[in-house]
Parts: sequence; structure tokens; C-alpha cells
Amino acid sequence: MTTLSDAVALAAADKGLAVVSTVRATGTVQASLVNVGLLTHPAGGGSVLGFTTYGKVKLTNLRARPQLAVTFRNGWRWATVEGRAELVGPEDSQPWLSDGEQLRLLLRDVFIAAGGTHDDWDEYDRVMAAERRAVVLIEPTRVYGNG
Repeated sequence: MTTLSDAVALAAADKGLAVVSTVRATGTVQASLVNVGLLTHPAGGGSVLGFTTYGKVKLTNLRARPQLAVTFRNGWRWATVEGRAELVGPEDSQPWLSDGEQLRLLLRDVFIAAGGTHDDWDEYDRVMAAERRAVVLIEPTRVYGNG
């Protein structure tokens, strides 16, 4: 049986690159490539996947239909994690997030969990704020694959 850790480990060499699939209003699937990491939920304490995003497509889809799938791969080995998105950002407040400082640190934590590094964290923070980035946290409901 594939575990959450097994799934994320498949993409470790590629800095957590995974395909995220959301559902459009038409019922069709929208997919994109993002960096995804494994981290502890800031409020709940359980293991979750996380990535950051901005713009309209994924956020619009996830606000209306929070179901999504994240697929990791390495060669012919793959694993998919299904779950529900919890959005945290400038337009998506959460009761456990009290201020912008917590969001700033969460954006960093997700970036690091996905294998990211940065030489200028102040610049990273500035870009994340300017782009109005949101964090997507995914509590897994199903994990499967051949990885």
C-alpha cells in the first residue's frame, strides 16, 4: 500500500513537482504542474500536502469545488493523493490564522517543504505578497499508486 510519505518521496529529486488536478464548473478536469511538499498542518497537527498558487483558475475551482488530486511520479512509478483543499491566503482567511505574519511564515514553510531554497527571504516575501499568493493545504482522503 502506498503511503503519503511514499507518494511525496517519488518527486523529491524534482523538488516536489507534481500534477494537481482540480474540477472546473463544467465538470471537466484542469491540471497543472506545481511544487508540492509534505508538512504538518499549522492548526490540526496532522500530515498534509501543501503548495502555493495565485491567479484565477486553480483558486476559483478550489473555492467552488475543493476536491482535488495530486499525482507524483518518478519514471514509471507514480502515486496519487486525493483530498480536499483548505485555502489560506489574502482572500481566504482561516480561524486559526490570526495575521499576515503567520501567512508569510506559512508561505515559507510550504516552499521549504516542497524542496525550495532562497537566497533573499525578504524578496521572496515581497513577491508572495505582491502576487497575493495563497497556500493550498490538502488533508489526504485516499492515497494509491504503484510507487
